[in-house]
Amino acid sequence: MPKAGFKSITISEEVYNRFHDVYKKSKHELAMKGVNSFAGYITYMMEDLMQKDDTFARYAPKLEKISVDGDRVVIKDNIKNRIAEVAVQNNELYCLLCEEKNCVHVGFVFSLPEIYEVLNARGIKHQR
Repeated sequence: MPKAGFKSITISEEVYNRFHDVYKKSKHELAMKGVNSFAGYITYMMEDLMQKDDTFARYAPKLEKISVDGDRVVIKDNIKNRIAEVAVQNNELYCLLCEEKNCVHVGFVFSLPEIYEVLNARGIKHQR
């Protein structure tokens, strides 16, 4: 029975082990972000995913991924009726249309799971 104010969930042992392995390997980096327990790590991951899903839900109808080519993602901006190109420059994402590092197009690129995984593995973080 969980403590007051908490809920418990049931997941498969395989999923638990996969997340726990990542947590153990990333413990030092996570501690720097204020994540000091496995439960805290799961909460952190869930909140991060919900934020990405929220960003995707807000902008998906307005923005569409056209292609990915190396260090560039081409996006169709249906509001501006323009094509936006987001590229990696100086180990950061940069929107060539807006000429910014923190615009809706950059946020959209970070919300794409397949792109986020590659960026995260390269140590490229979203400037919030």
